[in-house]
Amino acid sequence: MNNFKKIGLTALAGSLVATSVYAGEMSVAGSASWRMSNHAGTDGGKTMAMGNQLTFTGGGEMDNGMNVALSFVIDHGDGAHTGGAGFDSHSISVGSDAMGTVTFAGDGASSAQNTIDTTAAGDIWDNTFTSAAGVAYANPGNASAGTKTLRWTLPSLMDGLAADVSYTGSGTSAEATVGYALTYTGVEGLSVSYGMGEVAGNTAGTTGADVMTMKASFAFGPVTAAMSINDYDITGASNEEQSSYKISYSVSDDLSVSYGAETHETTGQTYDEEFSQISVSYTSGGLTATLSETDAENVGGSGREQSKWNIGLSFAF
Repeated sequence: MNNFKKIGLTALAGSLVATSVYAGEMSVAGSASWRMSNHAGTDGGKTMAMGNQLTFTGGGEMDNGMNVALSFVIDHGDGAHTGGAGFDSHSISVGSDAMGTVTFAGDGASSAQNTIDTTAAGDIWDNTFTSAAGVAYANPGNASAGTKTLRWTLPSLMDGLAADVSYTGSGTSAEATVGYALTYTGVEGLSVSYGMGEVAGNTAGTTGADVMTMKASFAFGPVTAAMSINDYDITGASNEEQSSYKISYSVSDDLSVSYGAETHETTGQTYDEEFSQISVSYTSGGLTATLSETDAENVGGSGREQSKWNIGLSFAF
């Protein structure tokens, strides 16, 4: 009897090992792109860059009808995540039509609220402008995520309504956080989103924060209008509000022009930071060329004005 048990357990262990080392095929994608930008004023100088990120993806349908997907990103300029090794975002997703999709991200995650918090103008604040003291513009407050986040994209609740929820685990001292986002697209040309997220406090007494996003866009003919508000609220402390809008016009299937603006208000800051951008995009075959001019006022609340132009080329093949 003992021998039979030993043989059975050995066979079971062998099958488990064989299953654990099974691997699917992965494909690799990268962007072929080049850009040049130039600052005016004391930050003058031309810089050039090219795409430097590779994304490995794989997946497929399992025998039980569920779909699984895996993603890894190698980014030359984002190696801080793993001590400078260049290994960046990575996640695994499992889903079906009935359950929706559950994604676990070991790094590079977005909370549900993060997925909709890009401003209507496209985060034109995210640039290399600096204050009079040479300090870069601080990122607006956003919900906690980044690592060890579990996100569930629910199946359709009703026609045109999509919903996400997320949970970011607690760290050594940080508290766990939750978030959600709702997007309605049930009317042709219209998109309306609302989301809430949290910034983690910690066991040392650091106060957390609530982050809210509202945004909407409407397309009518060749014109698209969009607006958004991001509100970052710390009870009894410095609060931030970021408002934005954008108007886009499609001159033809190949040519489009847009103008966008963002205003960042911070409690106790003398000046509101303001950013604006006009851009032109032209597509021909697999080539897309972009040209933009970005202006900034009161970066860091300093009353300083700056400008920057950018030329970009991307290639699809």
